[in-house]
Amino acid sequence: MPVASNPLQPARPPAAAPPLSYLVGQDGEGHWVALEAGGRAGGIFRTRRDAIRYACDESGCRPDDVRLTADPIPFRLT
Repeated sequence: MPVASNPLQPARPPAAAPPLSYLVGQDGEGHWVALEAGGRAGGIFRTRRDAIRYACDESGCRPDDVRLTADPIPFRLT
């Protein structure tokens, strides 16, 4: 007895998510901020070290994925 072929394509593994890059600096009020480049993630932190640690953890600590800036970072909680 012949076996029918499956018309569905085999499932492909999901594409790897693009790497997240973060910008770390201070907002206009002097709070330390880590903000994902697309604005979808981030936070306000007590110290620069905490902001860098968060950004590094979230981005996988890949080279050039965490950047420091001296310019104020606009950050809004919505």
